Amino acid sequence: MSYCVNCGVELDDTAERCPLCFTPVRNPNRPVDSESPKPFPTRNVAPEPVSQRELALLVTAMLASVALCCALLNLFFHTERMWSLYAVGASVMLWVFFVPPLLVRSMPGWGKLTLDVLAIGVYVYLISIDLGGQAWFWPLAMPIILSAAALTGLLSWLLRGRRRSLLTSVVLTLCTIALFALSIEFFADRFAGGPWRPGWSLVVLTACVALCIPLIVVRNVPNLREEA
Repeated sequence: MSYCVNCGVELDDTAERCPLCFTPVRNPNRPVDSESPKPFPTRNVAPEPVSQRELALLVTAMLASVALCCALLNLFFHTERMWSLYAVGASVMLWVFFVPPLLVRSMPGWGKLTLDVLAIGVYVYLISIDLGGQAWFWPLAMPIILSAAALTGLLSWLLRGRRRSLLTSVVLTLCTIALFALSIEFFADRFAGGPWRPGWSLVVLTACVALCIPLIVVRNVPNLREEA
């Protein structure tokens, strides 16, 4: 058994160089075996890239199969509730989430966000049909969905505007969560027909502020930032 004179690693009989430090192997008592197969590949072969279109087709087929099977089961085992709408809506929503970005790589962020909002809106609308509650869809569900989309777009713009540190990103995310909680309670109070009286959303706001203050302090104090 041969060993590398430089790093001491065990060498195979077919090794012409050390696989670890690439030191040439010179052993007059045991010449290199050039006929036996190498114990490892002699060249790097990169795997073929996955076709985005084939991957999109595979995801489409999977989601379409789930939606179709659930719809047929709902029709075959007829019930009073159209539970298959949940599966169909979820399949459509997931398709919008994953397939268009695979097919259109240069899709802008606002375009992807618009498609995501439409997909979520359609899914919630199907739920409202099943529950017989379309009266709450437009005055309550859609404003909440649109406010979430607006805040998500604002957060993405703030994070992508320039390179942000992890602490700054966490602070901006917590502020977005607090604003979203306030918007939910605002639309809920307006839907109920009463004035806006912040309650539980103030608890969320207080918790987010309580978390943001020490993060801001750590962000602005170099010694604390290094420790963190």
